[in-house]
Amino acid sequence: MQMTFRWYGEGNDSITLKQIRQIPGMKGVVWALHDIPVGEVWPLERIEEVVKQANAYDLHTQVVESVNIHEDIKLGLPSRDQYIQNYKETLKNLGKVGVKVVCYNFMPVFDWFRTDLFKEMEDGSTALYFDSEKVQALTPEQVVKNMEENAKDFTLPGWEPERLRDLQSLFEQYRNIDEGNLLKNLIYFLE
Repeated sequence: MQMTFRWYGEGNDSITLKQIRQIPGMKGVVWALHDIPVGEVWPLERIEEVVKQANAYDLHTQVVESVNIHEDIKLGLPSRDQYIQNYKETLKNLGKVGVKVVCYNFMPVFDWFRTDLFKEMEDGSTALYFDSEKVQALTPEQVVKNMEENAKDFTLPGWEPERLRDLQSLFEQYRNIDEGNLLKNLIYFLE
C-alpha cells in the first residue's frame, strides 16, 4: 500500500503539491479534472498536464477521484449510450498515463455528500464530515447553498454549479426511479 493525498488541482485547491510532498511517506495524489463538465471526455493533454505537475514533486497519479457519471446514465435515458462511450474514452486516456484506480459514485443527484468540509477535530486538524441529523433538518436547496458557501470558491466533485442550478428538475426526473431501476441502470453502465 502507498500513501496518497487528495488534490483538487492547481487553482482549485488551497493545498499545493509542494505541501503534499512534505508529508512523510507520501507517494502520490488522488486527483480529478473538476472543470471538465460531467459526461465530456477528459482530453489526454489535460490529463498529461496533471501528471506532469505531480511528477515534478515525485508524486504519482495512479488514482483518480472521481470521473463523475452523467445523470442520463443513472436515469437510463436514451442519451446514456453517448455518455457511456465518453466515459470509456476517458478511461482509455487515463490508462495511457498509468492510472490504475478510478473511483466513481452512482448516486442520484449528489455525487457525494458532506455536511462540513472543514470539521475541526480534537487535535486541531480538519476533515470532511457527515452529520445525518443535520441533513434531515435541511431542504435540498439549503444543502446546495451550504455546500457552495463552504466550498470557498473551489469546485467540488459532483457539486458543479451548472448541474445543480435546477435542482427540482433533477429530483423530478428521479421521481419514478426506484432502487431496482437504479441498479438496472448501473448494470447497463458496467456492461
